[in-house]
Amino acid sequence: MSDAAHAPVLSVIIPCYNERATVAELLRRVNEVPIDKEIIVVDDKSTDGSKDVVAALARQWPEIRHLLQPTNQGKGAAIRRGIQEARGDIVIIQDADLEYDPEEYPKLIQPILDGHADVVFGSRFEGYPRRVMLYWHRLGNNLLTFLSNMTTNLDLTDMETCYKVFRREVIQSINLQSDRFGIEPEITAKVAKRGYRIFEVPISYYGRDYWEGKKINWKDGFSAIWTILKFGLFDDPANEPSTYKTIRRLDRLRRYNKWIWERVQPYIGQRVLEVGAGSGTMTRFLYGRELIVTTDKERPYIDRLLNAFRRRPGIIVERLDLDDDDSRDLSRYAFDTVLCINVLEHTADDVAALRRANDLLVPGGRIVVFVPAGKDLFGSLDRGVGHQRRYEKDELAEKLGQTGFEVEDISFQNQAGRLAWWLNSRVFNRQELPLAQSRIFDRLVPLLKAFEGNRPSSGLSLIAVGRKPGQAPSSTADETIAVAGISG
Repeated sequence: MSDAAHAPVLSVIIPCYNERATVAELLRRVNEVPIDKEIIVVDDKSTDGSKDVVAALARQWPEIRHLLQPTNQGKGAAIRRGIQEARGDIVIIQDADLEYDPEEYPKLIQPILDGHADVVFGSRFEGYPRRVMLYWHRLGNNLLTFLSNMTTNLDLTDMETCYKVFRREVIQSINLQSDRFGIEPEITAKVAKRGYRIFEVPISYYGRDYWEGKKINWKDGFSAIWTILKFGLFDDPANEPSTYKTIRRLDRLRRYNKWIWERVQPYIGQRVLEVGAGSGTMTRFLYGRELIVTTDKERPYIDRLLNAFRRRPGIIVERLDLDDDDSRDLSRYAFDTVLCINVLEHTADDVAALRRANDLLVPGGRIVVFVPAGKDLFGSLDRGVGHQRRYEKDELAEKLGQTGFEVEDISFQNQAGRLAWWLNSRVFNRQELPLAQSRIFDRLVPLLKAFEGNRPSSGLSLIAVGRKPGQAPSSTADETIAVAGISG
């Protein structure tokens, strides 16, 4: 790289432990690949002089960044260190031996450059030429790939391949833990759970034997099986936003989500900004409108939204944080509706957030807000899901008025849910709603709807609609409200 401020196209991460016989030739081949790149060699406390070989080459080639681990920690730890240091748009993992050919970088990164993939795996079993592998190694690879595919629902042919390529923001957003060879199945499980677009590209392979320095053994195979089960079958809380588990549970409450949609749908126009979309549950209800800009502030949710909706016409995914003044950049879309479902209670300053939402609307546009109701219910459940506050009806109306909105409607929803929330939050001090309770509640939604009617006197949630003063062209939402006889 010419200077530190220049971001290369490619970051090549090379974990290195006792590879004196091959590392110089490998670095020469990597350096000759005609791609703007940085080469990050992470020495894992080698004892055979590998460190000195790399250090000498680093003085000749400024592309090489030589990082030294303080102790021998394993391949996974070295890869994690390299990922943290990477500055390129694309990151590729390269072993320090000569089993994989750097000349294949161009075809490995092409699906990402073309915008088709977020992650690319190089498959040793789909490409030629390749050295015939030892039978038991091949059988072990097949078994590990089979188990990984079962837990991730992917159809990879080579999960254990060294050649894994990523958009940098993808791999740097993932919290990796493995120190040794378990890094391969851990990466696979975590990119699969995020829903990233994964491509496989055939590669050649020139495997080596143990006398040549091959280090993986049968113990690493058992460790890989454990890693596959650990990260494939169970979510890693450290790898997701704090709200992830709650959002996943809410996504599965089909009847409850439809109930929310039925309440807010009459106020939704044709050019909609959805704030805090999470995994896109409400986005799917919105689909079909003239323009939907679906947003979130957390990278994992943004990536999930991109993967779910990037090919859907009329849906744009953007990053938006209503606690940030940069949100005003989205005013170029001329929204007639801002939809905030379970968002306002998470903001640091809800009044400032409402003002920013107002700035994003055209005159006559609406904000539709869905928030937790009842300050007396605030407890451990709220703290567990990141609520900063709950709202009273008059308080929410006042804040809408303070921020330039005319309140059109404000009402409660889910009256029966108050008791369950109070018991779980204030009596049992739970941090999350039990899964069984959530499922039972969802099945009871038709009965609860009939029980509370259209305008209950209290509820677990508040739905408020505010209009920005001014005249806007008539929208479908206005016509729906008029037909339905909903008064402002």
